[in-house]
Amino acid sequence: MSELDVYKKQNMGNQSGWGRNPALLVVDFVNGFNDPDKFGGGNIAEAIDNTRGLLDACRERSIPVAFTRVVYADDGADNGVFCLKAPGLATLTEDNPDSHVVPELTPVAGEYIVRKQQPSAFFGTSLHSWLTMQGVDTIIQTGCTTSGCVRASVIDGLSYNYRNIVAIDGVGDRAIGPHEANLFDMGQKYADLLTCQEIIAALTHIKAAPAQAAE
Repeated sequence: MSELDVYKKQNMGNQSGWGRNPALLVVDFVNGFNDPDKFGGGNIAEAIDNTRGLLDACRERSIPVAFTRVVYADDGADNGVFCLKAPGLATLTEDNPDSHVVPELTPVAGEYIVRKQQPSAFFGTSLHSWLTMQGVDTIIQTGCTTSGCVRASVIDGLSYNYRNIVAIDGVGDRAIGPHEANLFDMGQKYADLLTCQEIIAALTHIKAAPAQAAE
């Protein structure tokens, strides 16, 4: 019996599907995580590139968009155990360019910026309140790392009873082994897995882009 057969036998890996009101959550696609010499590497750059088209599609349809940044106090007052495990994170202060969203995905007016100090986009932030205000029932997730902050945000999203859609090619990790293992596990227990193009196609049926005005 294969590993996948075990999950099938236990009736896991079902689809939670789409709700009526999705939002896009872009997790930690910041400059430092796009730099292999700092926090990046692996397939993160490719995931950022793939997210660009998905972000454009969400903007065209006025779908709510939120970004996360890891931001610690300049004086280290809010440094926690996470910074003991990965001390370099403490350098991601508000004004450090490494903590800012990559230029390819620069947020626009009206998009929500979540500043966090823990892996999950929900822990100690107002993200859940903001999503509730937007009437969101489904979270499309891209970002990095797949095995870290994306996974933590997916699990907390599920815990708040949001449907999770993870963009297979829109999430990345500094190492491919953890990326693939965590995608598999999330797909079996916490999220539906779709490519960016599959998500865009689904959005066409859920929320059409406004018609372009005639020239």
